[in-house]
Amino acid sequence: MGGVNQSVTSDFLLVGLCSHSGSCPLLFSLVAAMFIVGLLGNTVLLFLICMDPRLHTPMYFLLSQLSLFDVGFPLVTIPKMASDFLQVESSITFGGCAAQIFFLTLLGVAEGILLALMSYDRYVAVCHPLRYPVLMRRQVCLLMVGCSWTAGVLNASIQTSITLHFPYCASHTVDHFFCEVPALLQLSCADTSAYELALSISGVLILMLPLSLIAISYGHVLRAVLRMRSEEARHKAFTTCSSHITVVGLFYGAAVFMYMVPGAYHSPQQDNVASLFYSVITPMLNPLIYSLRNREVRMALVKLISRSGLRPK
Repeated sequence: MGGVNQSVTSDFLLVGLCSHSGSCPLLFSLVAAMFIVGLLGNTVLLFLICMDPRLHTPMYFLLSQLSLFDVGFPLVTIPKMASDFLQVESSITFGGCAAQIFFLTLLGVAEGILLALMSYDRYVAVCHPLRYPVLMRRQVCLLMVGCSWTAGVLNASIQTSITLHFPYCASHTVDHFFCEVPALLQLSCADTSAYELALSISGVLILMLPLSLIAISYGHVLRAVLRMRSEEARHKAFTTCSSHITVVGLFYGAAVFMYMVPGAYHSPQQDNVASLFYSVITPMLNPLIYSLRNREVRMALVKLISRSGLRPK
């Protein structure tokens, strides 16, 4: 019990990205630039979806939730990292560490489930276009979003409470630039092997179930596209699905490396890079992928610029 009390009253020290890099100012500048671009991109995309009536469709409603997650991801980690860099102080309170674990786990699980449900949306749009208004009516979309948020909250509550229940009575130096469950468990002075095994199994299930739904959905989509006789219809179907497939690849690629590859096969430096990828790089790329490859979003952006008077005459 004394170890638990000590862990609650003690701060953790975050090693940060700079400990593994000799060019800290350059790395910090790149991360800050990606953070700003991602925040602006997702905010603009959210604004366009809210303001343009042509984007008030199930696909863009789900996309707005994805942008909301991508706004939250970097906000949980990057401001703290920037504060540590500017103040040369890398400590984080026990409560702050708990908050980072909770919100990152919530957003990660919720986004993974949302991406799987978005693949179902694309399946219905391509394979059952006439029934799309019924199968993807507003109540269904709200249920999808509610399921993703609920699953995220439940998983985050369980993981955060169990992880921080362990005593941290030895080193409090976290070899990461934010509090993440695998990095924190390495510091516990209790036996965490059973929990780590359960965490790995749950991680596989949380990743594999959505990936299975995505694979099944796009398997049906591919079969439907190959049966299309019109080249224009094929191109439209491919354009509609390719952006989502790209986003899925970016998100799940880093997640699979972090939570399905055993910790013995990757170093703390590689963990930092993977975490940086899904917490900063992917949120920055998602709005660019959807805006540059999507005609409706580009038209909405042009319309917004025209109304604001920024478009050159």
